Amino acid sequence: MHRYLILLMRRPHLDPAVLPLHRAYLEGLREQGQVELYGGFGDKSGGAYVLRAGDLAQATAIAHNDPAHISGGWDITVHEWLT
Repeated sequence: MHRYLILLMRRPHLDPAVLPLHRAYLEGLREQGQVELYGGFGDKSGGAYVLRAGDLAQATAIAHNDPAHISGGWDITVHEWLT
């Protein structure tokens, strides 16, 4: 398993109703052992999480399944994190 840093930056048309769905998605991944850490930025511009996945394609698929991505309210980037 590799670690990936998933960055989410808010877009102006963000729907606040998606936030609880996004948090529930991340909590489900955490319970499955796939997310190590997640949280929002202090300036409310977005957030990040550390994801464990087999490869970049799997990490990207997981990030694109996030309600934050599906809603279109965030710009999401996936970066392999070499530790």
